[in-house]
Amino acid sequence: MAAKQQRIISPHVAEYPPGHWSNCIRVGDAIYLSGFTSRGQDLKTIHGVNDAYEQTKVIFAKVKHCLEAAGAKMSDVVNMTIFVTDMALNKEVWRARREFFTGDFPCSTLVQVAGLGTPQILVEIQVQAQAGSGA
Repeated sequence: MAAKQQRIISPHVAEYPPGHWSNCIRVGDAIYLSGFTSRGQDLKTIHGVNDAYEQTKVIFAKVKHCLEAAGAKMSDVVNMTIFVTDMALNKEVWRARREFFTGDFPCSTLVQVAGLGTPQILVEIQVQAQAGSGA
């Protein structure tokens, strides 16, 4: 029998109104997170404006909250896609990433895009995890 989808909600991460998307879905031990930005709980304020390092830290904190709500941890992340508006931001993204991951880092793809949501958003990160797979 196939595992059922379960929508996961964290009180620390703002959810968009129904009909848009889910931030986090768990299917069995697989966990899928939508692309997160550094938007605040009001869904408007951008934390770390003009600072890719600060924006990335906000994003990884959201990822951590959603994973914990799904019964997983950061070491369970197996893959991530990171979107940046300028490839030169990669050093700041990697610096923030090292604060949230240790040991074997997840598979990662870094993609430069023309824009994200609003001009103030410099980074967006999408994550897949496997609950119980990490250290």
